[in-house]
This record gives sequence, C-alpha cells and structure tokens, in this order.
Amino acid sequence: MTLAILIVTISLASGLLALRWIWRSGLARQRADWGSAWLNVLDGWVRSFCRHYHRMNAAALDLPERGGAIIVANHVSGLDPLLVVAASTRPVRFLIAREEYERFGLQWLFRAIGCIPVDRGQRPERALREALRVLQLGEVVVLFPHGGIHADETPGLLKGGVVKLAEKSHCLIYPLHIDGVRGAGHTLYAVLLRSRVQLRIFPPLSCAQLEHRECLQAISKLLHKKLWGDVVEAKK
Repeated sequence: MTLAILIVTISLASGLLALRWIWRSGLARQRADWGSAWLNVLDGWVRSFCRHYHRMNAAALDLPERGGAIIVANHVSGLDPLLVVAASTRPVRFLIAREEYERFGLQWLFRAIGCIPVDRGQRPERALREALRVLQLGEVVVLFPHGGIHADETPGLLKGGVVKLAEKSHCLIYPLHIDGVRGAGHTLYAVLLRSRVQLRIFPPLSCAQLEHRECLQAISKLLHKKLWGDVVEAKK
C-alpha cells in the first residue's frame, strides 16, 4: 500500500513538473501577445513546432506594430495557418469556412483565437463585414484567397474579398508564399509529416491606386511561383 502511494505521488509530481516545463518553455518562445496566458504558451509551441519539426526558414512578416493589416498566402495544406502564426509578430484572425470552424473538437480553439467563419454558400459578406470591423479596430486578418486548399502551383482563380477589404479598410496587404510542405494537398497529414518549409515574404502591397482587377492580379503574381518572372525578389 505504501509503495503504491509512493508510485502515485512520484507520478503526479513528475506530471506537474512536465506541465511546468511545457508552460515555461512555451512562454519563452512566444512572440505575439494574444491576451491570454495559455494562448501565449500555445503561440510559443506553434513557433517551435514550425521552426524545428517542420524546419521552417527564419522569414518573418514585417508587420506594423499597431494598426490593421491584411495577410494573404497560398493555401497548400492544413499546416498553413500554423506557419502564418509562426511568421507573424502579432496575433492574427483567420477567415475560415464555416464547416471547418464547426469541426468537432476544434471549435473552442477557433473561437478562442478569434477566427471568423465564412458561410461560403449563403452569406459570405457577413464574414467580410466582421473582418472589416476588426481591421478598423487595428487587428491583423489572414485570408487564403484561393478559398480552399490549392496545392497545385498552376495559377488558380482568387476570391476578390481580400481586395474589397483592402479598399474599404485602407490597409496594406502583406503577401507570403508557402513552399516545401511534404503533405501538400492534405490537412492532418501535412501537420504530421515532417517538412522543410520555405516561406517567401514580399513587400507590402497597396491597392489604393489600382483597380480591383489589377490588385487581384498583383496578388496572384506573388502567390503563384510560376508567375514570379516579373516579380521583385522576395525575402527568404
């Protein structure tokens, strides 16, 4: 009986020490303040996971310290949101499909980090209005303008919502290109399979002097590697 109590005590103590280490190491790697201690710990672990397990290069988005900003990226896998978090120095708000937002077991997390659900088949403008509201409050919004996973580097049609947001909010667009994900085309598989990720970050884009179509074409050139021939070299 005494031995059993001793084993349980040691197990509990070991578990508490492990949790303490996880908490402290997460905070040590944190770069963005999400306004919650446990989210800050998660921020640190996401960065560590992307940098070390997925061997992501040290590219970082040059976001302003405050004020609204729009991040756009190509969407090759379920790993992409984690990579964007790891490349950002500020908390970000993702626009995601309603069916993904309501995925069993994950809705609490999506709600906690402020994801904005999009009803793609019914009223997508509601999500755009909410995104515009948070941009005007000085937050950072992330969009994958392909509208879904698009692993093929062949240029695809982009959704125009990002341009509408840029026009109405007067915020700059910060484009990045994701490459090197071994599980491209997959959601969970891409997170689990180790990669050597390369992010290429381009200078911020202003659509203030461009027509809607011109701005969308400019974004497309940055998000599709096959169109990089006449694009300024990205930061690696």
